[in-house]
Amino acid sequence: MLGQHRSTQRKVPRGADDEQALTEDIIALAQQYGRYGYRRVTALLCHAGWTVNHKRVERIWRREGLKVPLRQPKRGRLWLNDGSCIRLRPEYPGHVWAYDFVEGRTHDGRKFRILTIIDEASRECLALIVARQLRHEDVLAALAELFVTRGPPANIRSDNGSEFIATAVQKWLGEIGVKTLYIAPGSPWENGYNERLASPAFGSTGRFATNCSMARFSTASPKPRC
Repeated sequence: MLGQHRSTQRKVPRGADDEQALTEDIIALAQQYGRYGYRRVTALLCHAGWTVNHKRVERIWRREGLKVPLRQPKRGRLWLNDGSCIRLRPEYPGHVWAYDFVEGRTHDGRKFRILTIIDEASRECLALIVARQLRHEDVLAALAELFVTRGPPANIRSDNGSEFIATAVQKWLGEIGVKTLYIAPGSPWENGYNERLASPAFGSTGRFATNCSMARFSTASPKPRC
């Protein structure tokens, strides 16, 4: 009668009678559980007595502009074990040394250890001591040799390994006047300069694995023994 094609006619959409109440509950749950997405909110709604599927909740979720906030990257701790001050930063060569152990296995499956000692300010690797076993006596011997040739540092940083917290090591360093800086347990990033040598990006034992492998295949000499 009006000369309009039926495909041009549109029916005004009518929302469900409980649309407003459902929307309010979804917003309330999103505010209460900030890390929950629409699927987990759907589960909470069903548990609360709503009969609703995740598609409808997703539609309302998007319409209301709800989003799960992005995770913030974890920040490395900068305080000392006792929480007294910011972690000491190296200011000049000889200010802060760091030492740690790197472990690996030779082709026959036997384990070896490498004691790494670096200067955090210059990033210079001061010593690499390789042996099947290394104890606190070996740590003392390596430090003593370096102290004679380079002089003792003001501070030395390490983890809480038994070789570094040994009474003999702490007493000897204290007599010389070297302050010990122990990182918090389970926080290797606090000894980042030294851990960088053993970064997983360079293999199971870091750069040493690559360098030792190259040395084995480039010469017939049995050295280096790794």
